Amino acid sequence: MQFQELQLRKEILQAVVEKGYTETTPIQEKAIPAILAGKDVIGSAQTGTGKTAAFALPALQRLKAHSHTRCLILSPTRELACQIEENFAYYGKHLDLKLGLIYGGVGYGAQNQAIREGADILIATPGRLLDHLQRKTLRLDRIEILILDEVDRMLDMGFIEDVRKIVRKCPKKRQTLMFSATMPDAINQLADWALYKPAQIVIGLRVSPADTVEHALYPVDAMSKFDLLIHLLQEIVDESTLIFFQTKVGADRIAKWLRQHGRKKIAVMHSNLNQRERTQALQDFKNGSITTLIATDIASRGLDIRNVQHVINYDVPQHAEDYVHRIGRTGRAKTEGDAYTLFSPDQFDKVQAIERFIDQEIPRRVLDDFDYQIPPMTEIPGKTQTEKPKRGLMGRGGTFGRRGRR
Repeated sequence: MQFQELQLRKEILQAVVEKGYTETTPIQEKAIPAILAGKDVIGSAQTGTGKTAAFALPALQRLKAHSHTRCLILSPTRELACQIEENFAYYGKHLDLKLGLIYGGVGYGAQNQAIREGADILIATPGRLLDHLQRKTLRLDRIEILILDEVDRMLDMGFIEDVRKIVRKCPKKRQTLMFSATMPDAINQLADWALYKPAQIVIGLRVSPADTVEHALYPVDAMSKFDLLIHLLQEIVDESTLIFFQTKVGADRIAKWLRQHGRKKIAVMHSNLNQRERTQALQDFKNGSITTLIATDIASRGLDIRNVQHVINYDVPQHAEDYVHRIGRTGRAKTEGDAYTLFSPDQFDKVQAIERFIDQEIPRRVLDDFDYQIPPMTEIPGKTQTEKPKRGLMGRGGTFGRRGRR
């Protein structure tokens, strides 16, 4: 469907055209008409499918012009809140509407000012929004549109009860939109409570990696894991690489070790950093100022990070769904990418859980030219798949030479 067919205001269509879009994605094609009709909506689709525009465009259309705070968007993280604000600002740049951004880790001054000036649209994280409600600097009794984005992520981060508190502060008569990559039982229960006769839109939920991503497992004992990481990275020269680490302390430690081994274009991103540091790290990674971003799962969902060529899981993710989200940071928009996971013998159960979840075996690779201190264990009970490394154009142990890309 063409955006021109959606009967959006000319000011909104102008911004869409300036963004370079002409055709809707499936989630946009189905969600926008339902939202414009005033229906509550549950939208389920993977990240990177245009969900933000699916709710931003019709919300801007319904708000029309500046009045008072009428639209509230809840987001699980500061980075995603900022990204949503950027999208609303762009699509609404030809409209007379004001935006407010509310999240923790920064002062209250600018946020209080946005609230006092009656920002038509507030984009907020749950914790800081509750702070404002407790301080009585903000009321939600005139909200007309409530949007809950990346709800499964808010569930994972323990925010669902905070979300319920916030929903109770909103008028019962409102339009509620809920968007999520997955819909576990807890989210379905929240939807039953918070939404009224919603239109349910499910678009191609993926429980397996995209076919544009070549992914593999590298068995290695825990003591040799960092050495193997260094060995893999030797084949990457100034290419965009995202390394996931399970803990914040571990991410900082790995970054320090990599710098000591001569890898200088590195940044770290996790929740212990202040907002300025996190924003700068993300921006530097996006514009290529740094080529390696070491992050916790704060970077695994929702964020629009394009042209990531390699994803490396230093540890096997705790949850099977996180594996798909993490490696989905590469191979986006029909481009190809590589995703590799280092795993030690004590993580076999997590590997099995991931393979059950994605319903496929993940190839195991052993490097010919790496000095394994302990022979790598490539077999899991019932599975004997071991893959010798592919040789890329660089002629080394065949890690990142995918399909002749290099």
